[in-house]
Amino acid sequence: MVPATRAAQSIQTTAASLQAELARLELQKRALERELAAVAAHLDSVQRALTALSALLTDPAAEAGHLVEEDVDPTHHVSPAPEPATDDATPSLAATADRKRKSPRPKASAQKYGKLTEQILEYFAGLPDTAVRARDVAAALGRDTDSGSINAVRSTLDRLVGASRIDRAGRGLYRAK
Repeated sequence: MVPATRAAQSIQTTAASLQAELARLELQKRALERELAAVAAHLDSVQRALTALSALLTDPAAEAGHLVEEDVDPTHHVSPAPEPATDDATPSLAATADRKRKSPRPKASAQKYGKLTEQILEYFAGLPDTAVRARDVAAALGRDTDSGSINAVRSTLDRLVGASRIDRAGRGLYRAK
């Protein structure tokens, strides 16, 4: 009977050890998922920056602007450089510039707040008498991809508290006025 007791204790010890290992691995998995999300967001911004820069480098209109009139041969035809391969979700710098030229710019006096501030104020307008965390506000606005985005929301919330636009409901909690 003694060997059966030892086997049961050994099984219990192994199960407890595996349970602790499972908890540790789950924590590690969550930390790695957060880190992966931050790296993916950074990768996306670097890819967009490279796409914009390569569009500037291959833009024949930009190169033609640097030529002196005497250097231009009217019989010489310059074919446009091929567009760099881009992701359909990422607009090229030239396309963005075209849109900016076509759409009228708002006057500086008409735009009192930044886009994030306006989004936060709209969010709180729909939540009277509800205290929310900065992370929840960031998630509602789709800005919870990395800690930098969440911190931007948090600092904007703090500025809005300082400007008496929203209230601090407690440590890390915000509420509409």
